[in-house]
Amino acid sequence: MSSSSGVAVTVTHGSEKHKLQVVAQEENEEPTLQDMASAVEHVTGVPLTSQRLIYKGKSLKEMERTLSALGVKNGCKVMLIGKRNCPEEESELKKLKDLEKSVEQIANKLEDVTKELSGIQKGFLNKSLQDEALVKLDKRIKSTVEQFMKVLEQIDSLAIPDNFSDCKQKRKDLVKKVQGLLAQCDTVEGNIGQEMDKLQSKNLALSK
Repeated sequence: MSSSSGVAVTVTHGSEKHKLQVVAQEENEEPTLQDMASAVEHVTGVPLTSQRLIYKGKSLKEMERTLSALGVKNGCKVMLIGKRNCPEEESELKKLKDLEKSVEQIANKLEDVTKELSGIQKGFLNKSLQDEALVKLDKRIKSTVEQFMKVLEQIDSLAIPDNFSDCKQKRKDLVKKVQGLLAQCDTVEGNIGQEMDKLQSKNLALSK
């Protein structure tokens, strides 16, 4: 069997049976449990986080291991336990995924400011240009904070029912992530302030 053709397995989910051809994401690689779980999600609609895949009475857990290492070969039967998300939960999850993308984009802005500030701290920028550069960085970090706060408000405004456990977990993780990034913004803003103070005291010393 050439590795590119994948592994054929039968997945039973309740009374349903699905024949699956599990193919590796990477060419010429062997399919992993992660590849199988993704394929299972695709045909059954049961999200990765809700899946329990059972083979020969054992729960398969190590996502990065290859199917052959786990003993799963062509023609094997795998049992799936797990509930599909209802369409409503899927749509809430999609909103959260979109918000997650926004968070990543804002996080890139924070990273840029951090890099530029670090350049100033290391003295890469001509002294005469530092003042203006710091004022601009200060504005950018404040606007980054505002954008993060907006996303937090949007996350907050999602009405997620208690039984949407996937969504609730994702929302919790996302809020935690944004709070962590806001703490970083705080630190950067403080550091910009310190650099501004240093410059002012130097300028004062020079003007005396």
